[in-house]
Amino acid sequence: MQPDKLTDGIYRVHAKIGSRDLFEGIWPLPNGVLLNSYIVKGSEKTALIDLVKDWEGAVAAVNDQIQQLGLRIQDIDYLVINHMEPDHTGSLAELRKKNPKLEIVCTKKAVPLVKSFYGIEQGVRAVVTGDTLELGGKTLQFIETPNIHWPETMMTYEPASGILFSCDGFGSFGQYEHCFDDELSPDEWAMLIPETERYYANIVSSFSPFVLKGIQKLAGLTIRMVAPSHGIVWRAHPEQVVDLYRKLAEYMNGPAEAEITLVWSSMYGNTFALVDTIRRAVEEEGVVLHVHEVPKEHASFVLASAWRSSGIIIGMPTYEYRMFPPMYHVLDILERSHVNNRKIMRFGSYGWSGGAQKQFEPFVETLKWDCAGVVEYAGAPTDEDKARASQIAKQLVRSVKDWCGVSH
Repeated sequence: MQPDKLTDGIYRVHAKIGSRDLFEGIWPLPNGVLLNSYIVKGSEKTALIDLVKDWEGAVAAVNDQIQQLGLRIQDIDYLVINHMEPDHTGSLAELRKKNPKLEIVCTKKAVPLVKSFYGIEQGVRAVVTGDTLELGGKTLQFIETPNIHWPETMMTYEPASGILFSCDGFGSFGQYEHCFDDELSPDEWAMLIPETERYYANIVSSFSPFVLKGIQKLAGLTIRMVAPSHGIVWRAHPEQVVDLYRKLAEYMNGPAEAEITLVWSSMYGNTFALVDTIRRAVEEEGVVLHVHEVPKEHASFVLASAWRSSGIIIGMPTYEYRMFPPMYHVLDILERSHVNNRKIMRFGSYGWSGGAQKQFEPFVETLKWDCAGVVEYAGAPTDEDKARASQIAKQLVRSVKDWCGVSH
C-alpha cells in the first residue's frame, strides 16, 4: 500500500483489516475496516496523528508507508492522540521505544490513560480546546470533543488546509480501495452509507447528545476535508458526513425514519407462525420493513436497523418463565445504545407458563417505548391471534407515519 496525499505535507497512512475478528470484541466486520493515521510535515517539525494496533500487520503497513514518505520513526517529533482506545494507540509503547524523544500530545483526561495503558509518564503534553502546535508552515489546533466516544476524546484541525482529523467521529466500517469520497466506485458507495450507519449505531449511538454538541463546536471551522480514523477521507463533500452524523444523532429520541424493524426469534416455530402475517400487514401499509431473525443474525445488524426505524416489532417466546435469551441480549444492546421513544409491539408464544412479557416490560419503561399492543398465546396462534396481530401491526405503522409526518 502507498500513502495517500491529502494536500502538500499531509498524508494518510493506513491499514486494511479483514473480516476475521470482531471490532471491539463485539461487532462483526463482514466488509472489514480501515485503520487510518495521518502524517503532517511542517518545515520544522513532523506530527503523526493517531496510531494503529498490531492487528493483521497494521503496524508494519503503516510504518512502511511512513518510510515511503522519506521518514523514519525517529524523525517524528509529535504524536497527537485524539482518542486513547487501543485501536488508535496499541503500538504506542513500541513507538516510544523506537523514538524516546517523541512528545505525546493529548487531552488532560488522556494523560492518566497513557500511563495506565502503556506506563508512559514523561514527554506527555496536555492540551485544551484552542491550544495549537506549530510545525512550521502548518499549525495543529485542538478541539476537545468529549464522549465521541470516550471522555478524553478530541479532534485536531489544520487551518491552512481546512482538514479535520476526527478520529472515531465521522468514521465507518468497511474497506475501500479509494481514499476519497470523489473517487469511490458505485459499489463502494453502496457499501459506505450502510456501513457508516452501522458503525454509528454500534459504536457511537449511545453518545448521540455529545455528537450534537461536538458538531456545534465545529461550526466555526472552515472544514474542507474530514479525515477520520476509520473509513474514507471526505474531501469533495465533507458536509455530507457531518450532516449524516447529525441526522443519526437526532434519531436517538425519535422520530427516526418512517420504517419498521421486525426482529424475531422462535424455538419450535410457534412464534414464527405470526411473522408472515405481521410482515404482510406492515408491507400493505407501504413502509420500509427490516426483518431480522436472532440469533441467526448478529445484534449489530439489528441495532443498525432499529436505530433508523421509528417502529420496532419484537417477536419472542417465553423460555423457562423468562424472555428467550437471544432476544434478551438484543434488547440489552438496544437499551445500552439508547434506542429511545419508539413505537413498538410484541408477539410470542409460551408453553406451560408465560413470563417473557413481565421481563420485557422494564425495557419498554426504561426506553420510553409506546407499545401499540401485545399478542401472547399458549402454543400455536389461532386465527383470532393472527387477526389481532395484523390489526396491531397496521395500527403501529399508521402511528409511525403520523409521527414522521408521512401521509397514509
